[in-house]
Amino acid sequence: LILVHPLSSLFAKENLNRMSEQQLNLYDRLINEPSNDWDIYYWATESKPTPAEFENDVMAMLREFAKNKKREQRLRQPDLEYLFESPC
Repeated sequence: LILVHPLSSLFAKENLNRMSEQQLNLYDRLINEPSNDWDIYYWATESKPTPAEFENDVMAMLREFAKNKKREQRLRQPDLEYLFESPC
């Protein structure tokens, strides 16, 4: 699992722990199948249309996250410790 773009990393930190198994599978496919992380960014920010095979509820979640309605500063990728923390 390599997340190059901060948007993907921040989305993962905020959402992975509450996704269903099906959503996790869709997310895994999303981050591993496209050959270019920038494609995911363009789809999430609606700069380019999302291909039908990636148009699902996880993409909708990522699109909503990309809108940053809370106006959070998202200048850097999160530390990866959250991947190793046990759920509360």
